[in-house]
Amino acid sequence: MENCIDITEFVEIPVIALRGLVLFPNMTLHFDVGRKKSISALKSAMNKNQKVFLVTQKDASLDDPKLEDVFDVGVICEIKQMIRIQNSSNLRVVVKGISRARIITFLQEKPFITGVCDIIEEKEPADSIKDIAASRVTKKEFEVYAQNYSKISNEVISKIISITNVSELSDYICANTFFDYEKKQQVLEECDPSKRILLVLTLLRSENETLDIEAEIQEKVQKEIDKNQREYFLREEMRVISNELGEEDNPVEEADEYKNRISALDCSDEIKQKLYKECDKLMKMPQGSHEGTVVRNYIEKALEIPFGKFTKDTLSLEKARKVLDKDHYGLDKVKDRIVESLAVFKRNPDFSGQILCLYGPPGVGKTSIVKSLAKSMNRQYVRVALGGIHDEAEIRGHRRTYIGAMTGRIADAVIKSGVMNPIILLDEIDKVGNDYKGDPSSALLEALDPEQNNSFCDHYLDFPLDLSKVLFITTANDTSTISAPLYDRMEVIELNSYTVEEKFNIAKKHLLRKEMQKHSLTAREFKLSDDAIYKIIESYTREAGVRNLEKHIATLCRKATVELESGKKSVRITAKNITDYLGAEKYTKDEVAKDNQVGVVNGLAWTQVGGTLLPIEISVVDGTGKIELTGNLGDVMKESARTAVSYIRSKADEYGLDKEFYKNKDIHIHAPEGAIPKDGPSAGLAITTALLSELSGIEIKHNVAMTGEISLKGKALAIG
Repeated sequence: MENCIDITEFVEIPVIALRGLVLFPNMTLHFDVGRKKSISALKSAMNKNQKVFLVTQKDASLDDPKLEDVFDVGVICEIKQMIRIQNSSNLRVVVKGISRARIITFLQEKPFITGVCDIIEEKEPADSIKDIAASRVTKKEFEVYAQNYSKISNEVISKIISITNVSELSDYICANTFFDYEKKQQVLEECDPSKRILLVLTLLRSENETLDIEAEIQEKVQKEIDKNQREYFLREEMRVISNELGEEDNPVEEADEYKNRISALDCSDEIKQKLYKECDKLMKMPQGSHEGTVVRNYIEKALEIPFGKFTKDTLSLEKARKVLDKDHYGLDKVKDRIVESLAVFKRNPDFSGQILCLYGPPGVGKTSIVKSLAKSMNRQYVRVALGGIHDEAEIRGHRRTYIGAMTGRIADAVIKSGVMNPIILLDEIDKVGNDYKGDPSSALLEALDPEQNNSFCDHYLDFPLDLSKVLFITTANDTSTISAPLYDRMEVIELNSYTVEEKFNIAKKHLLRKEMQKHSLTAREFKLSDDAIYKIIESYTREAGVRNLEKHIATLCRKATVELESGKKSVRITAKNITDYLGAEKYTKDEVAKDNQVGVVNGLAWTQVGGTLLPIEISVVDGTGKIELTGNLGDVMKESARTAVSYIRSKADEYGLDKEFYKNKDIHIHAPEGAIPKDGPSAGLAITTALLSELSGIEIKHNVAMTGEISLKGKALAIG
């Protein structure tokens, strides 16, 4: 065989491990040697028969490879030339491959590696038709491969064309390619020439396909680079032209600046692409055009949205309760509900529960308790006043088709807060109106629905805004005016009126301190006694909340300030001298009659401050059967009066009354304090009792009060 040497089957020979290089039989290889072991192995070989075994390392980074770190198959070669590199200890070696061999073991590793190799007897090429066909196809494939590499010389291509031996062709082609050393090792280890030529063909075809794809990618990249360079040069020309014309504001520079700011936004690619398109529009618009101003304002507003900015919640239930208790006295039901929500948020930060609606009369602390919640959670707080809004665009924003278009109040609140998870208070949601411009209540439905508000669409912005992390809280004085779909999305928590004791504690712990601080009064200069606070509550204010109470305390502070500035050392206000500062008492306590009376019943009326006595007076005189109702009564109370008359007529015999009283008597029903409107479904029993007393002459106990409706058949109904 031409590619086998005439030596014994097993050979003891110096071994050199190559890094990233593979040598083939009958091929010449030039390489540098720097490792001391390899240099010693070369010198030993030169002193003997100039034969050395070259085998490739599996990991090229190893400096001291062991038997398991090299491939099994290598090449026994002859050293043709060995030169020391100038100014270096390294050697430059030229070797020629002789025969494939398999390493059996290392005999020694110091001072150089010596191993035992088993020469591989290669199969003789069969020169079959299949091998001839494979050779031709492989040569053509190599020509295609060579076209992509200018380093492959024409001499190599010419020699490949002239080679007819399949085994030699496979080795020569593989030696002259730029395959990875692992692929070349596969070819080296294949001893069957027919299989080897097919393996080389497969590797060439795979490499050519990869090169085609690389060329296609490079072409696309080059086109993109050319396009970007063209745009760059055109923009530079526009800048130069603008500078020559003396234009200070250049649309191109402005658009580029906007694009840089947009690319830094932490938002979705969809939003960025939309803003990029607006920048392209701005670039094409003439300087000073109205359309350019509209686009510019839109981009500036979009850039103000705090995408990706969040405040970190401090969800401490104990701290939240302390803050709420410190800022507000009473309101236990509301505080409990808020603490429950915080507990759920703490366990599941992604929870989106129902929207809370704080419902109650004015002045009970609906707005201020939301401020305290924001403080306890460490969230930004924004208040949106909805009272009097009747245009849908106030909520959803205006479309950018006319002058004065702007974002809606929801988007504005998010921008104002500077984060994407503020607490937004929608104040007075029951005061929202509607007209031909749309229904704002319907526009609020999307923002207040936890299932939809992750993609709230403001008409001005025209891209989805994620409100899922916003905590919405609403307030209302009267839930009956809220639309049913909007009411359904909210969880209503009622804040009832304060009791006298609650008002006293609020005034003592909060309002008095606040007003004294506002008027720069010290405890030594100004003193308001406890009985004076009770006097203000009972005789000067009659309200559900504490707003008027605060105003009266402020009045006392002002008057005290005047006296102090006039030379007085201190001012002390008590229940005895409070009339000197606030004037005569406005309200008196309900007085109960001292004696039993005929035709007079103590009714009970509901008010925002709890309730009051409402006397019902009835007088029956000779007449023609007229029924007179006075006292500013509503329709419901008028109907109750007629029902009472009809019921007593049906029971006249049972109670021993004149059956014709409705013909020969005039009945006058009156509720005192006629200037105050009165209505409600709970006066029926009182009117019936008073009328029966007047007709029968039986007195009614003066210390009894009653409320409730009566049916036409005499059934006492539940309190309304």
